[in-house]
Amino acid sequence: MTEKKYLRWYNKVGYGSGDIAGNVVYALLSSFVMIFLTNTVGLSSGIIGTLIAVSKLFDGVTDIFFGAMIDKTRTKMGKARPWMLWGYVGCAVTLAAIFFIPADMSDFAKYAWFFIAYTLLNAVFYTANNIAYSALTALITKNSSERVQMGSIRFVFAFGTSLLIQSVTVGAVAALGGGAAGWRWMAVIYAVIGLVTNTLSVLSVKELPEEELAEDSALAAPAEKYSLADAARLLAANRYYIIICVTYVLMQIYTATLNMGIFYMTFVLGNENLLGVFSWAINIPLIIGLMLTPVLVEKFHGMYRLNLGGYIIGTVGRALVILAAYLHSVPLMLVFSGVAAFGMSPLQGDLNALIAACSEYTFLTKGKRVDGTMYSCTSLGVKIGGGLGTAICGWLLEWSGYDGLAAVQSTSCLNMLHVMYLWIPMVINLLIVLLLMRMDVEKENRQLKEVIIP
Repeated sequence: MTEKKYLRWYNKVGYGSGDIAGNVVYALLSSFVMIFLTNTVGLSSGIIGTLIAVSKLFDGVTDIFFGAMIDKTRTKMGKARPWMLWGYVGCAVTLAAIFFIPADMSDFAKYAWFFIAYTLLNAVFYTANNIAYSALTALITKNSSERVQMGSIRFVFAFGTSLLIQSVTVGAVAALGGGAAGWRWMAVIYAVIGLVTNTLSVLSVKELPEEELAEDSALAAPAEKYSLADAARLLAANRYYIIICVTYVLMQIYTATLNMGIFYMTFVLGNENLLGVFSWAINIPLIIGLMLTPVLVEKFHGMYRLNLGGYIIGTVGRALVILAAYLHSVPLMLVFSGVAAFGMSPLQGDLNALIAACSEYTFLTKGKRVDGTMYSCTSLGVKIGGGLGTAICGWLLEWSGYDGLAAVQSTSCLNMLHVMYLWIPMVINLLIVLLLMRMDVEKENRQLKEVIIP
């Protein structure tokens, strides 16, 4: 039977454009906050890494908290859209604040300023906005194909935004006067762009009534109240949620290590402008793969084999990047980076649909709908994975003897940059392959439905 369609093309595009706002925050911080704080503000990469890691301790609690709050929200705008709309106002303010550290402060005060702004951004405002945005996938349509399409479109915007930010930021900061002033103007511009696109995304879609979301009489269950502790227990009981959470965290650590490419390009390859070239080599194949994902999901009759096969290609591609690097061939590094990105693209595109399937598994096994709480894994993964990845890179840089004020780095530092940019991403991809081998939630859901509906 053909599934009912809920969305027009402009709803899907409007929804997907919300990832411009999210990646204005994520791409700017993950790619440039470390080099801004070390080379411009003069702070220690090791201490910054530690502060980022400590900040992450708050995130696990707030992810589940805001997910549960979204599930309990009842307004004319729906459950998720109010949190998405107002959460981003705080994102814009705190993003700018990170780059407005006063120069006349003591180092201790500068660290404190960064820690407070960074924690508020990630643990409060970005959490509320991002979980709400991700939860909309399950709240504005019940059509599985539309959910895959929405995931693909949003990640096209996400990686397109990352591509542009990585390509233009260094040059734009210089054009805006360079130094701290250039970074401040850049942060303000990005914050305004984020506010506009986030608002447009919120207004482009409408949540379905709760009655319609639970229309399937054979599977519907009465709404039940549950506490934060109950929500945590429901998540812990869903093994697929645990797998997808770990996978998401690893994906974000992978991205964080690649985003340290500004250090690799500057000190190993000797040209910081190569960051933009590598961004194009990675993101264009990724975007192409995302556009093909809905068709490929249909061709492979689901997400399991497509995601697993894609990540095997991604792992082989990153291994070949390592080989090309040690052969001192930048062109081959670019080619194999693109191959790896293309292979990894299906999981990026169907990730929201995969989480929706995990949420359905909880409903089929426990009889409770926890869509907002379930989508906490997206925010949890972005913040803990991205933050932990940035923190690890800061620690490794400090350990290797990196000096942000030096034009030439030590041999130990250069060796560490090889580990960070080449080896860690390949190992992470291999771990994700092992996890995806156990991620056939679609098959499990079909079997459960056959029991419920003989």
